[in-house]
Amino acid sequence: MLQIQFIRENTEKTIKGLQKKHFADAEEKVKEALALDTQRREAQKQQDDALAKSNQLSKQIGILMKDGKKDEAEKVKQEAKTLSDEAKALVEKASELEEKLYQILVTFPNLPSEQVPEGKTANDNVVVESHGEVPTLHEGALPHWELIVKYDIIDFELGNKVTGAGFPFYKGKGAKLQRALINFFLDEAEKAGYFEVQPPILINKDSGFGTGQLPDKDGQMYHATEDDFYLIPTAEVPITNMYRDVIVDVEQLPIKNVGYTPCFRREAGNWGADVRGLNRLHQFDKVEIVQIQHPEKSYETLEDMRKYVQGLLEKLELPYRVLKLCGGDMSFTSALTYDMEVYSAAQKRWLEVSSVSNFESYQANRLKLRYKGDDKKTHLLHTLNGSALALPRIVAAILENNQTEDGINIPKVLHPYTKFEKI
Repeated sequence: MLQIQFIRENTEKTIKGLQKKHFADAEEKVKEALALDTQRREAQKQQDDALAKSNQLSKQIGILMKDGKKDEAEKVKQEAKTLSDEAKALVEKASELEEKLYQILVTFPNLPSEQVPEGKTANDNVVVESHGEVPTLHEGALPHWELIVKYDIIDFELGNKVTGAGFPFYKGKGAKLQRALINFFLDEAEKAGYFEVQPPILINKDSGFGTGQLPDKDGQMYHATEDDFYLIPTAEVPITNMYRDVIVDVEQLPIKNVGYTPCFRREAGNWGADVRGLNRLHQFDKVEIVQIQHPEKSYETLEDMRKYVQGLLEKLELPYRVLKLCGGDMSFTSALTYDMEVYSAAQKRWLEVSSVSNFESYQANRLKLRYKGDDKKTHLLHTLNGSALALPRIVAAILENNQTEDGINIPKVLHPYTKFEKI
């Protein structure tokens, strides 16, 4: 969440940043927030003045009573009571203004980094790096939604019967491939210094608010209404919330965690011909990396995380490209995001498999995640995360890019995990 002091001191920067993210009516809403802040601070000042004067009068009452000036004391007492009542009314006014200001601030997305390119849609994202060659497939090569039927490794019809669309069953070597990828990603993360956690897949509202999913993505999350819990859209949420209301010892930085979880997304309104098969699911598996870092080092860390994810794709022998997202295509909470996309030879299109983002202090402000600086004061930390990796489209690309006329070859790096080399 943006801090009102920052907005007050950097009004034009805030407006331009919100406009870069195509936040509607940015200038008007910033002015509204500042007006409420001015009123709130004025009410607070009036309250403080009234209380100070009331306290002074209270001292006079004691002196007057001691001197036997009872009538004068009673008169001052009434004046003090009037001021006390005014102060109480001003407390309520300041509280109401504080709540109105808060309700506006929570709707403001994070401001984009200066590195973020201008643009409104995914078509405006900038390719910053490419790696690998697009494979040439044999005649009659199939998209993954036909391959999974041919080799009976993933069953969408059975998932539709048991649950609904977007909840597939993984079977036989399909299930083993899923497990192999999860274990491979976790092992690689451990080698890179990440500490593994297995978090809950249900969160409360405070956790959803802390990382910015609530209220922004309320309608996109599955809600267990009886207990008021939400199914997680990504392991980022519970892992980052481990540090909610924590003052971190600066010597512990960077904090590096990794976790595997199933993820759940309603994806309302996102279905169409371009999201067939594994391209978009309601439930999918993902390994997530999360870092808590000092503000001075977070962008260096973001580059390290990007290179780490690229290394995973290279070990899987998948051709990929790296995109720097434009302002209009970024998430609500991100200050800078890189997307990694793999090429699907059978579909002849790029598929997003990872997003790596720096949220700067936006999540930390919501989480009250801080450290003590050399000045002995508390300061907000920076949070970062990345998919390392999301499985469905990785599986789709592996199946499509490695298909031959007599089966599907498994990337060599996965052989120790799958215990087979071919489907």
